[in-house]
Amino acid sequence: MSAAAEQSLKESTTPFPRLPWPLLQAVAAVADAPLTQIAERLREATLPYLRSSALVIFTEDCTGRPQKKAGDEEIISRVSIAELDALRAAISDEAPWFGETELAGRSRPALALKHASSGALLVLTDPRPAHPDGPAGPDGDAGLELVGYLWRIAARRIREKVADAPPSYLLESRAASAERLRVTAELTDLHSTTLETLLAALRSSSMDHATARATVTDLAAKALVALRTLSDRTTDLVEEPVATAFERLREDLRPLTRFSGTEVEFIEPPLNGRALPGEVAHAARAVVRGLVLTMMEQPDVSRIRTQWDCDGENLLINVRDDGGGALAPDAPSIRRLDRRVQALTGRLQVEVMPGWGADVVVTLPLDPPARPAGDVAGWNLAARELEVLQHLAAGQRNRTIALALGISENTVKFHMRNLFKKLDVGSRTEAIALAHSHGFR
Repeated sequence: MSAAAEQSLKESTTPFPRLPWPLLQAVAAVADAPLTQIAERLREATLPYLRSSALVIFTEDCTGRPQKKAGDEEIISRVSIAELDALRAAISDEAPWFGETELAGRSRPALALKHASSGALLVLTDPRPAHPDGPAGPDGDAGLELVGYLWRIAARRIREKVADAPPSYLLESRAASAERLRVTAELTDLHSTTLETLLAALRSSSMDHATARATVTDLAAKALVALRTLSDRTTDLVEEPVATAFERLREDLRPLTRFSGTEVEFIEPPLNGRALPGEVAHAARAVVRGLVLTMMEQPDVSRIRTQWDCDGENLLINVRDDGGGALAPDAPSIRRLDRRVQALTGRLQVEVMPGWGADVVVTLPLDPPARPAGDVAGWNLAARELEVLQHLAAGQRNRTIALALGISENTVKFHMRNLFKKLDVGSRTEAIALAHSHGFR
């Protein structure tokens, strides 16, 4: 090799000192983050550009865990779905929102950004610019733009990761959704009874302090309404009317149908059909989107028809095209969709009619599969492990279990690890769901 060629090669392989390597590494970290770590990775990526005490993501794509949080434990342990939902409703578009809002039980300064296509919300509490000499600059505008850029990447990745989630994640999501609904229902009944009793007492004619009675009655009524609203909102997260879920599908596909040149016909489901569990509604939309995109890749497809129905036990989906019957039932895209359907114990059937097109039928059960209530002796639990499981099934946290049993939290964690191994589960929600199926409450 000539000296000139060697010099040219050296120059071409010299590192690029002007490239923003920290930012590129932050982008890679967010893009590669598993769902359980995406809040932590996003917060780490944003801190050099915009400081905050806590970061919270609120997304209905993850029905089992709509909140993903990192930062100040005092904030992330207390922030509620109702607070996040109210803040999201106040934001009209993707433009950054600054202001005071109720979070974790009190008013706090916050920055909020909403992702337009998914409706996901990002909240940074106590936002402030990074050091004046840092990347954000004195006014923080550049930092805000970078935070918005990183947030859009994270929001898109959440949707993609949920769409490609393994069966274990989908099953755990279903268990978490059911457990949250159960706990909320119990709290609603408890507090509703208390407040209704209070109202009855304060309205009694035997009380002569009219002004005090009227004031307390008004406060109690407002508390009751707020409690019922919270219960309804939680139910909305784990259940979605079939007509509403179908309309969201139509909105998801609207841009595609507008510009693709392929007509997509939507056959409405019955308005009075049974509500869909959140993970079933989300999976159904993802499966139909995937089928429509796969069918559009075939030659000579000008029309696709999609229909939903509900028989009370299953969501019935039918997607059909008018192509030449070129859809391959064993294509990678179809196999991927079939795995998602099987994760919810459903069925996907493809019928190809040469010269007439393809007809795909998907059946998604609305209820989790019944697990036989067998003898728990097969789990080989020690007496203390059985006690811990009973408290866990009642919804108690580690600290509460430790106090009830007179042991340390570390000992509770030790028993939890043994429980998970013996029950062959990977999380508290799976353990709770399994315990409930065997009669523990």
